Amino acid sequence: MIFKVLTLVGGLFGAALVSQFPEFTQQYTQRLGGQVEALGVVLADFDHSAQRADMTRDEALASMGGTVFMENRRRDMRRTIDRHARLSADQIALRTATPLQRLTMPHRVADTELARSTWNDFVPAMPLSVAGIISGFVGFIGGYVVIAAFLRFLAWPFRKRRKKANGLTFTS
Repeated sequence: MIFKVLTLVGGLFGAALVSQFPEFTQQYTQRLGGQVEALGVVLADFDHSAQRADMTRDEALASMGGTVFMENRRRDMRRTIDRHARLSADQIALRTATPLQRLTMPHRVADTELARSTWNDFVPAMPLSVAGIISGFVGFIGGYVVIAAFLRFLAWPFRKRRKKANGLTFTS
């Protein structure tokens, strides 16, 4: 009896947790758009400065050196360029995906700074959409299976073993 109750609780917990993923990714995608836009402004400004000096972006980056400050600035700009490219790819993937497809894309919610700020402001949603209900069901099954397997593992040493002898079942 306790096994069934605990697995049900595990399933309900999993359902509650996973049913929020579509809403979290939606809020993350909104913040992601803001980050991509802000980084795009920085890169456009850098590219404009490079053009005024008759340089490409790579040439401008290569010319930044000679002082500790300029070396640090070059490193910062390279990190900004890389982050913009990574976040832009994530943004395209998340925006074109359906809420159910996003369940298969946790790697696209990988920017820790952005995920942390999204989580800090996250407001859970009720799973009233089809995606929320399906996500809840997936979470329920996952939580149920995890708790059931864990409880079976814990109970394994204490199970009675049954032996069959001459068609009769004996317990030892």
